Order: sequence, then structure tokens, then C-alpha cells
Amino acid sequence: MSITEHELKIKLEDVEDPDIGEDIISLGLVNDVTIDDETARISLAFNAPYAPSEMELGNQIRELCDEVGLEADLRAHVGQEHGFDDEVLPRVRNVIAVASGKGGVGKTTVAANIAAGLEKRGAMVGLLDADIHGPNVPKILPVESDPGVTPDEDIVPPRSDGVRIISMGFMMEEEDDPAILRGPMVNKFMMKFLDGVEWGRLDYLIVDLPPGTGDATLNLLQSMPVTGAVVVTTPQEMALEDTRKGIQMFNKHDTPVLGVVENMSSFVCPSCGDQHGLFGTEGADTIVDNYDVPLLGRIPIHPDFGADGSKGPIVKDDDSPVQEHVEDVVAEASDRIGEANRRTVNEHTSDTPDSTLPTETED
Repeated sequence: MSITEHELKIKLEDVEDPDIGEDIISLGLVNDVTIDDETARISLAFNAPYAPSEMELGNQIRELCDEVGLEADLRAHVGQEHGFDDEVLPRVRNVIAVASGKGGVGKTTVAANIAAGLEKRGAMVGLLDADIHGPNVPKILPVESDPGVTPDEDIVPPRSDGVRIISMGFMMEEEDDPAILRGPMVNKFMMKFLDGVEWGRLDYLIVDLPPGTGDATLNLLQSMPVTGAVVVTTPQEMALEDTRKGIQMFNKHDTPVLGVVENMSSFVCPSCGDQHGLFGTEGADTIVDNYDVPLLGRIPIHPDFGADGSKGPIVKDDDSPVQEHVEDVVAEASDRIGEANRRTVNEHTSDTPDSTLPTETED
């Protein structure tokens, strides 16, 4: 069975983006299609590796090619022509901020588990602990070595089971030493972490922000191409009130809010199995309804999650009853990253003729 490249493109119009609701051709997600020796080489403007939605789209394209007697060779490529910054952190595909309106809601635990969960799915991941005054990431993701230094004096991040990590905690002489720094010094450290770290090639750089809406958060939004933000809250009204402020801050800086994680959503009695809303129930639903942002998931209160960070990320603990909840958050967050990127592609290519789209692709 023979088919032309033009005919294959027409067939690709039957593949619909599950999150946006339009076909991948109309959205500008197909960069190039060539057929050579019964192989269809298709370049796709995808940028969220191992996100379930993009993996499913890839499977649909492979099935379509198989139906017409072709083997699919799929590649992913996005660049400046698609609306992506290739000057700041050019080797990092996605910068994801994890934020909270106030402290004590489990933001760092969520950030560390998202990073570890993405790495578990197969992605190359870095985690920047930007909570200068409370650098707790190393407690949840203990590193395997000390940071290194390149000949150019850039910091080389150590790893924690595959996740590359930079934290203010590495700069302290003693683990319990406080980071007593004024605003200018905080900014200095932040800029060093932004400009002076050799991350290598990353699919995702997760940034654990300080709580609130202070200088460190603003510096990040002004200095880096942030793909989107994950906001962590708990169900009680005091936390929700500060969460609203955080969402408005991201909106004012044109940073997409990928969604909200409701931590400590309920307590499941280990004896009887009953569920109790110790801090209220479904509080994050008001955020979802009022600000039109997705709910990425709810994580219950459990000693495994946040009580003792030294055991490592729960997303990699197959014996924990909380693991499934955290894995759901990771999958949903990666899908929202993919959706945000695909909407960016559509905005920058909808008026671009096919002949001007790039043909150069990369894995």
C-alpha cells in the first residue's frame, strides 16, 4: 500500500489533542513529514517528555502509520520559531516553579516528589532548592556526593537517585545553621543558582520557591523562561487565602498556573479506614472554580509523606499507600506542562505556512 506525504498529513488530521480538543495538524504540532523506504519520519512539536497525553498521541500516530503500511519514526523538536526561549538555559526544556502562598503546607515535599516522579518515568530532571531560608530538599532527596566545580567555576549538581540537585543547604557548614541573609544576598545566591550551575541537558528543572510572593519568586519569573507553576495548598481557609494571592501574582507575570495540589486533604484512619477532613474538605475546589485552574490531585495526611523526609521520595516507595496519590499528581502535572507547551506552539505557528516550518529534529 503506497501513500504520499500529503495524504499522510491529511490522515494525521484525525489525531486529536485530548487536552485542547483540536487536531494536531490544525494546532501546528506537526513540523515535518517525510516518507522514505516504507518509513514515515514525523517531527512533532512536543516538549513534555514522558507526559501520558503526549505518549498516547505518539501511540495514535504509530497506529495510524501502521494502518497504511508504514513504520513510524517519531522525533520531537521545538525552538524559537515555536515561541520557546533558546538563550536562557538553552539545554533545559521546561522550568517548573513549585510555589505556595505560605509555609507549612508541604511545598518542598511535593516539589521533591514531582522531580523524583518525573525521573522515575524516564525524564532527565534537575531540582533547584530556591527556598534560601529553608533549604530542606536534601532531607527528602539525600545526595550521593558533594557539588563539583567546573574550570569556569560553575557548580556541578550532585545527584539523588538520578535527580540533579542544587540547594542552599549545601553551602551551610552545619546542617542546622540558619541562612541569615538580607534581600541583596538572597538575590545574589539566586542569580548564582540561575546562571552559575552546569545542569547539562534536562527535560525538566523543578524550582522549589520560597513561600509567599517575595523577591526570590519575582527574580525567578523575571530571569528564567518559566513554563508554568504548580501551587501547593492545604484545605483550610487561611492557606487558601494566601494561595489566591500566589495565583494572582503568577497571572500578573503571564506565568501559566499548571494547577493546584491539595496536600493534607484528609486523614484515613489506619484502623477503620474512615476518612476525616481534619483541615476541612475539598477546599481547593474553590480555587479551581474561581481561577479556572486544574486540580492536579489530592494527597492525604500520612506519616510517609512529609513526616520523615529521610526515607526518600514516596513516589519511589512501592510499599507506601500514598504512592499512587503522588504518582497521579506527577502524571497530571506533566500533562499540564505538555498542554501549556502545545498551546504555545499553536499561538506561534497558527499563521505560519507549512513550508516555513523546520525540518531539523532531535530526540
